[in-house]
Amino acid sequence: MHRAAVVPLRIFLVVLFGILVVFETLSLPGGIAYQTAQNPNDAPLRWPLTAIAVFWVVCVQVVLVCTWKLLGMVSKDRIFTRAALRWVDVIIGAVAAGWLVLASIAIWVVLQADDPGMPMVLFLLTVGVAVFGLLLVVMRALLQQATTLRSDLEAVI
Repeated sequence: MHRAAVVPLRIFLVVLFGILVVFETLSLPGGIAYQTAQNPNDAPLRWPLTAIAVFWVVCVQVVLVCTWKLLGMVSKDRIFTRAALRWVDVIIGAVAAGWLVLASIAIWVVLQADDPGMPMVLFLLTVGVAVFGLLLVVMRALLQQATTLRSDLEAVI
């Protein structure tokens, strides 16, 4: 059953990766340039915002590449190996890096804000990404346990 999901998932990963390349090279820089041109007070934020947005897209792309590699391991029935744990570690690292930048921005916005709307949205996103990252840590622990059990079983057989 899982093999039937691998091919469509890989197709969607390629499509998503391509869309993200367009976003990081054209849409985000262009959109941020347009917004800062419309609001001259925000002009000093153009390049920091562009760098942060592109950084987040790169974090997502890292997760997509690692997911691709893990799907290959699933297809070859090699997911319960130490190599799979390394790919999961890279995913966790990318999520953690993105979360750190998001949390820093949320703190900065909270200190600057006079309206609770944006801080609340950033708080929601920060908590959501934290939950996702911690869920990945738990799933990694489960993968590690399954890997150990499989190794033990193979040693018995």
